[in-house]
Amino acid sequence: MNKPHVIECLRFALEAQLTTAQAAAKTAHDTATHEENIAENKYDTLGLEAAYLAQGQAQRVNDCHLSIIEFEKAFKIAVSSKVAIGSLVCICDEDENLKWYFLGPLSGGLSIKIKDTTVYVLTPLSPLGKLLMNKQQGDEFSFTIANKSLLLEIVSIS
Repeated sequence: MNKPHVIECLRFALEAQLTTAQAAAKTAHDTATHEENIAENKYDTLGLEAAYLAQGQAQRVNDCHLSIIEFEKAFKIAVSSKVAIGSLVCICDEDENLKWYFLGPLSGGLSIKIKDTTVYVLTPLSPLGKLLMNKQQGDEFSFTIANKSLLLEIVSIS
C-alpha cells in the first residue's frame, strides 16, 4: 500500500465530508430563516427546531474543518517503527486476512477504498486504536469483539 496515495485519498474524503456538511448547513440555515417557519403561536416550534438543526450542522462544518487541520499535521509526522498517529498499519488475522488502518487524530470510522482494498481510519481513543498504539511490526496481540477473541499481528507500519 502506497502511503502517499492513501494520504491523497484521505484528503479527498475529508474535503468531500466538508462539502457535504457545508451543503447541509446551508439547507438547514435556509429552512430556519424561511418566512414559512415563523411561529404562528406558542406551540408552533418548527422554526425553533430548524434553528437547532442549523446550529448542529454549523458545528458539523466546524468539526470537518478541524479534522482537515489535524490530519494535515498527522500527514507530516515522520514514519516511526512504532504505531503512532499518522501511521498506516497492516494487520493480519489468524486466517491470513489483511486489514489496513490509518491512525488519525479524528474522524474515526471514515474509510476509503483504493482499488480492492479498504483503509479504515482509527483514532487512538478507539478500542483497536488503543491496542495498536506503540506496537511494532511483528507484534501479536489479542482483540476481543462481540465476545470473540482474535489474535492479530502487525504486518507493516508506514
